[in-house]
Amino acid sequence: MKQYTFLVVLSVFMVVVAIAFVKKDNERPDKHLEIVLRTIGHQVLLHSNDSTSRVLPIKTINENTFRISFENSFGFTPDTLMSIVHQQLAKTDRPGDYTVSVNECDQNQTIFAYEVNRTHGNLKPCRGRVQKKGCYVIEISFLAKKTFPYVWLLLAFVPVALAAFFFARKRTGISASQELIEEKVDESLSSESETVPTIADYKKLGNFTFFESKGILCLHDETIELSDKEVKALRLLASNQNQVVERDLLMKEIWEDDGVFVITRNVDVLISKLRKKLSADPSVKIVNVHGKGYKMIA
Repeated sequence: MKQYTFLVVLSVFMVVVAIAFVKKDNERPDKHLEIVLRTIGHQVLLHSNDSTSRVLPIKTINENTFRISFENSFGFTPDTLMSIVHQQLAKTDRPGDYTVSVNECDQNQTIFAYEVNRTHGNLKPCRGRVQKKGCYVIEISFLAKKTFPYVWLLLAFVPVALAAFFFARKRTGISASQELIEEKVDESLSSESETVPTIADYKKLGNFTFFESKGILCLHDETIELSDKEVKALRLLASNQNQVVERDLLMKEIWEDDGVFVITRNVDVLISKLRKKLSADPSVKIVNVHGKGYKMIA
């Protein structure tokens, strides 16, 4: 039970951690990146001899594309813009591959664009041309980086771990009855008796295992002790399953053979106690046959 509780708590913890990582990964843009993008805008304005107008709030186009907008018009030199972007993005943990485009505000036409791509090579056209003053926005798109989905792998591990735990518990969990059977085998192998060793000292009653010589019932990991009289009664009933065992026979075998004479009420009380100890398995029943005795159904 303790192992099960530990595994459930561990699984819940893994799910919470995974959700936290997913949530964090989906926050766009993060604060550091936003500051870097605004710094790019300020540097562009300063190189355009504008130290008073504002950089407007950074707009997220999608998870990898961001737009820098400006309060007033400005002009720029492509080489200077590329240098500013390169220096500032080096301060982030973003991939080194990205595209930069400068678009006109009204007509949304691209007047300058370039790409930094470490795999296929950089594309940097029109570097020497000075762009006249105008209303522009700068869009920076980071090329999507393929990463292995470790978070989802972690989530997928949870049901697998639960299934493995229950399978292992079922396969390796040796019940008390099995341990007793193995003990009988060991005893029989080490015995110096001339008789043939046997482990037939137990009987299956539904999900119970009845060990007559030890006077116990075993159900999974639970061991139920029986009195001498309960053992005798259960032996008679179990040996005659689905058959009526008369009260007189029970009285004779349990009491009278030992020189004790009782009334039928004693039998009824004994059977009542036995029923309580068998109640853990509903498939095993001792039914009363009116006017005759009792019958075990298992």
